[in-house]
Amino acid sequence: MSVSWRVAVDGAETSALYEPAEGNQRAVFVAAHGAGGSMMDRGMASVTATLRRRGLGIVRFNFLYKERKSGRPDPMPTLMKTFASVVDRVRAELGSGVGRLVIGGRSMGGRAGSMLAADGFAADGLLLLAYPLHPAGKPDQLRDAHLPRITMPVLCFNGTRDALCTPDIMRRVLTTVHAPWEMHWLEGADHSFHVLKSSGRTDAEVLAEVGDVSDRWLARLS
Repeated sequence: MSVSWRVAVDGAETSALYEPAEGNQRAVFVAAHGAGGSMMDRGMASVTATLRRRGLGIVRFNFLYKERKSGRPDPMPTLMKTFASVVDRVRAELGSGVGRLVIGGRSMGGRAGSMLAADGFAADGLLLLAYPLHPAGKPDQLRDAHLPRITMPVLCFNGTRDALCTPDIMRRVLTTVHAPWEMHWLEGADHSFHVLKSSGRTDAEVLAEVGDVSDRWLARLS
């Protein structure tokens, strides 16, 4: 049964939703949304449903700007503070039921989780869904300076057609990273994990691949 929470963040409040895993719950994943999305957008709903079937309890939440129905993302320190406040609430509500704790999320939300991880935030793993390594069309503006400071296990998914993560550049960046980082490329997928019909694959098959790889990674965390 899902549970909704109101989470206090520095005098404001935001929404969060906890959905237990289907079957045996092996970990809880606090999953943040991307810059143009929300906790309830279709991309977040579909990928988290896939992960719930693989033993991850899911906590989705809105960043404060999205809760205000604004389209302008909060500054990174505010994103990080909101993320940390939600995790604090998860620990308070679930107690020992949290078990393994994984942080991360889609695009900008995953980046906020990675910034927390780089600052030594207490979690068992970092799960990144379409990490935004650089703005579209601007591969020289890298968002990688903090990545070498991460020490926890990382699983990162990006599509080979992702305009925000050029594969060759990501591979070069990862030579500077010392964390146990598993980089999984989704062949033919874009930033939204969408594939063209001409690829011979479907979006559902891509999500199944995300689920399979996450399942194996989660087993290694346990």
